[in-house]
Amino acid sequence: MLRFIVRRTLGAIVILLFISAITFFLFWAVPRNPAVLACGKGNCSLEELAVVERNLGIDDPLPQQYWEYMVGIFLGREFPAGDCPAPCLGFSFRNNAPVWETIIDRLPVTVSLAIGGAVVFLTLGLAFGMLAAWRRGGLLDKGMSSTSLVLSSIQIYFLGPLALAVLVHNTGWLSQPEYIPFTDSPGEWFMGMLLPWLVLATIFTANYTRMSRATLIEQLQEDHVRMARAKGMSRSTVFFRYAWRGSLIPIVTILGVDMGSLFGGAMITEYTFTLHGLGRLAVESVQESDLPMLMGVMLFSAFMIVVFNIIIDACYALIDPRVRLS
Repeated sequence: MLRFIVRRTLGAIVILLFISAITFFLFWAVPRNPAVLACGKGNCSLEELAVVERNLGIDDPLPQQYWEYMVGIFLGREFPAGDCPAPCLGFSFRNNAPVWETIIDRLPVTVSLAIGGAVVFLTLGLAFGMLAAWRRGGLLDKGMSSTSLVLSSIQIYFLGPLALAVLVHNTGWLSQPEYIPFTDSPGEWFMGMLLPWLVLATIFTANYTRMSRATLIEQLQEDHVRMARAKGMSRSTVFFRYAWRGSLIPIVTILGVDMGSLFGGAMITEYTFTLHGLGRLAVESVQESDLPMLMGVMLFSAFMIVVFNIIIDACYALIDPRVRLS
């Protein structure tokens, strides 16, 4: 297991270096001067433009800029506008603050949204999928399969405003979504995030219901499951002890991809409910042409996806003993 984790970590470092290089050079591949873009479509004075150019360091050769950027991640950097301690992902001339500090400030919102939503959609999706597979071919199975197919085709940018209009503005059943730190008030934190969790979970629950149902039905046809039935084991024992465990591999794989993406920022959900997380930060960076901030968010999102993939790969051996990590 240790050799596997070390090998996967080294591979992840190579991937992140590759992603950082592509992201950095694409950052400078725009046809216009990035400093002009950073000034808001060129609407700034020559003095302001000179300050932005010094902050970006665009007078240095491009390979040297990339080297200084990578060194700054581990050792920190100094900018004319201020110091940027490690890990330094650049300096935002829009916020007049290091990119990493802004990411850390927005991260709790994204983490709350991702973890809470994952708990809801994973619980409901697996439960509904198990019920559908247990009653395969019955009315319950057909109803859940049809419902999940419909819900999986609904988009958050449609369901979110609809849920706000019905559950918040018209009926008042739920409060206006907002992020309250958990340490300040756990109850207000829960109520403020409840509607975004439900909307986010609606889409994902449908996908996990279909996935868990399909994998469970497939596992029930395996030889070892049939052998367990032939030995006289009860239906519930065969279902949960043999079929259920084997069906987790594809579900865990999809969960790792989804969690990595959610931790990188759920853009549409955060923007719909005015939650100031990493997803909304990325949108604001594009709108304001804050290229250092946008690049920092992209690198952080890539890092989270790679980390979750390593965790999921390590979990395979715990789920399925047939997996050999060596």
